[in-house]
Amino acid sequence: MKRIGFYSGSFDPVTLGHMDVIGRAARLVDVLVIGIGVHPGKAPLFSVAEKIALLTQETAAVTKRTGCRISTTQFDGLTVDAARATGAHAIFRGLRDGTDFDYEMQMAGMNGAMAEDIETVFLPASPGVRHITASLVRQIALMGGDVSSFVSRDVAKALKAKVKLAKK
Repeated sequence: MKRIGFYSGSFDPVTLGHMDVIGRAARLVDVLVIGIGVHPGKAPLFSVAEKIALLTQETAAVTKRTGCRISTTQFDGLTVDAARATGAHAIFRGLRDGTDFDYEMQMAGMNGAMAEDIETVFLPASPGVRHITASLVRQIALMGGDVSSFVSRDVAKALKAKVKLAKK
């Protein structure tokens, strides 16, 4: 039986923090599905297609290193329903601090009530990426700041191009 995990987020943009969770989750499962959450009330910087392209590029080395097959999908409903649709047995969640823990514990409880067969697995952020949030990375990029210590070189280039377009 293949072990399938699900990791969701907005990935707007994909950060080194996301990649930390992806790399560690990939060591625990045979297949990792990355779910890009689409929320109609939010105005993302990157389109879903651009996020998929960036995630595919960013995760190639993880796949090579771990042997885990990584794919992406988009969803606009409940994470637990998206996880179930992929056949996942585990939902991975990254924890940066106590605030994340409190929120994620509530979500794990609700998800567990809706899908007893899907476990939530918490992965504490590695110290070097604990402070990174995609929303702060976006803000820094939009204000012309250097995001190179928060995202890969390729994502930084994509952000720079997006910011340039946004200012036109």
